[in-house]
Amino acid sequence: MSETGTQSEAGTADGPRGDAIRGEALGSAPVPLSVLDLVTVGSGSTASRSLATSVELSRLAERRGYHRHWVAEHHSMPGVASSSPAVILAHLAARTRRIRLGSGGVMLPNHAPLVIAEQFGTLEALAPGRIDLGLGRAPGTDGATAAALRRTDTLHEGADDFPEQLAELTRFLDDDFPDGHRYARIHAVPGPVQGPKGRPPVWLLGSSGFSARLAGLLGLPFAFAHHFSARNTIPALDLYRQSFRPSAVLDAPYTLIGVGALAADDEREAYRQVLTGALSMLRLRTGRPGLIPTPEEAEAYGFSPMEREFADDWLANVVYGTPDAVREGLDELRKRTGADELMLTANVHGGEARLRSYELVADAYAMPRLA
Repeated sequence: MSETGTQSEAGTADGPRGDAIRGEALGSAPVPLSVLDLVTVGSGSTASRSLATSVELSRLAERRGYHRHWVAEHHSMPGVASSSPAVILAHLAARTRRIRLGSGGVMLPNHAPLVIAEQFGTLEALAPGRIDLGLGRAPGTDGATAAALRRTDTLHEGADDFPEQLAELTRFLDDDFPDGHRYARIHAVPGPVQGPKGRPPVWLLGSSGFSARLAGLLGLPFAFAHHFSARNTIPALDLYRQSFRPSAVLDAPYTLIGVGALAADDEREAYRQVLTGALSMLRLRTGRPGLIPTPEEAEAYGFSPMEREFADDWLANVVYGTPDAVREGLDELRKRTGADELMLTANVHGGEARLRSYELVADAYAMPRLA
């Protein structure tokens, strides 16, 4: 089936449901639900434990009918262990068999396009038909770390650089540089030079209008970071839809939004958990990044008035509470934005709380337990 197939395709026991881009809504969920994973590391824990939790999460998501599990690229953040998405995705691919896996996203300016084409060509060979390549143009870190990653003090994130990098990456993925091009005899391996094969669909990610417009003009699916740029969500989605031009990839716009969401057995526990994420973000934004604090540490923290305002503003865009409250909040958000897919992220201290949340959300929507 082409990438423009419909959601009616049920998939098989060993393959993802839906087509290469669109998912299938299960249970009473209004749209497909997915997972965004930063592999968060809480105080008192380790990266090894967090990576083990990501495996548990991917298996749980597959079992409960979540459509995809994406891993985000971040650097120099002690509380986030997802600096190498391709490595983590290979690990997850070996331990799952149906759920789609991808990057949410790879920050393309940090890497040579050929490297990304070969990494994701390898992932596609390891898990055929299950890999997504989500791309962003931000560094996923501070300027000094970005300079260290790129080995230059000149950070290329302008209006011209990212489209050029994207075009180069796409040509490596398709192995179709024109004759006479300086890269015409260079092949991304694994890739089409070895014979006809599928390749990961490319998504553009964004938190403003730049990638929204570009994704629309190229006819690509678009994922928006509502979880940290909520004020820009509807303008960016509107711009994407207005700019959209049908392509060989999509005949109509397809939008996904990242949503901070945490369900717990009671409202009090949900608040205790999401406050850890708010405090962690406050520390990051004020130049004090660290491990995700415990609920006890977050409750005991002495917020100044300005810090409390930041935390309250942050939590205002997180859907949290009992399972019924989270379901209602997600339904309202989906209705308000018209998003075609909701990708839930729960960046809180404990792995158990995260796993419990995804289970409770699935239950709230009566999503089936798949074999």
